[in-house]
Formats: sequence, C-alpha cells, structure tokens
Amino acid sequence: MSQAKFILKHLENTRRRSLMLWRSLPPSQFHWRPDPKAQSAAEMIRHVLAADHGWMQIIRGADMRGYQSPWADLAIESLDQELEIAREHRQAFLDQISHYSDPELSESLVYHPGVPEAKILGDYLLRTAYHESVHAGQFLTYLRLMEVPRPNIWD
Repeated sequence: MSQAKFILKHLENTRRRSLMLWRSLPPSQFHWRPDPKAQSAAEMIRHVLAADHGWMQIIRGADMRGYQSPWADLAIESLDQELEIAREHRQAFLDQISHYSDPELSESLVYHPGVPEAKILGDYLLRTAYHESVHAGQFLTYLRLMEVPRPNIWD
C-alpha cells in the first residue's frame, strides 16, 4: 500500500468515527457547552470540519497571514449544514493527498504557521488526523457530561 493510500485510509477512519459521535448528539444539544468559555458542541464540529480547508492551504504553501475560513460569516445551524459546507473542502483535501508520491510524502516539508520547525509532509498529514482524534475525545466527554449515550467508536 502506498503511503498516500495509508494516510487516506487513516483520515477516512478518523472521520468515520467523528461522524458517529457527531450524529449521536441530539439536535437540542447542538449548542451545548460545558462552561461559558468553552466551545459549544457545534463550534467544535465546525472547528474540525473547517480545519480541512486550512490544512489544504498549508500543504499547498499558501501565505496564511490574514487567512479567512469559508465558514467565517456563516451561522452554525445544524450538523447537516456543516457537513454540506465541508463536503467540497474535505474532498479537495483528500484528492490532494491522493496525488502525492511516496517520495513527496517522505521528503517534502510543510511549514505550519506558528510552529518553528518544518514537518515532513506525510507526518504532517497524520498530525491532521491526530487533531481530529483529540477533538473526538473531547466530544466524548461532552456527550458524557450531557448524559447522552456514547456510540462505540472502537471497532
């Protein structure tokens, strides 16, 4: 299996588990937050989904000064709306990864704003899945605090 296929499989499985969690959230709890300073469940979902657009800009070497998310001026209405907005950005991100060769993934450097050292592209892409996984753990805690049954994502 190529490195790109391995990374894509990992990203797809990570997203599949996130979707299981997000879909278990009752719509009445979409804007719930554990305290006034924390992200709401909806804001966390948007943060994870919007990250794909940001990752895409970074791996393409875009200047991130003044970066504007496509979600910046949109109200958070529903999970379905968030997923619909995210669909094209997610697909573009996955398509970009699918075109990388093993040497590109092993040798190309990525410069993430605010991080002093460059990362190898393949490592960086795996870190994007880790970002989503951290938020999945956080979301599980939210569900527990809401006393919402948590799906078994550990297949």
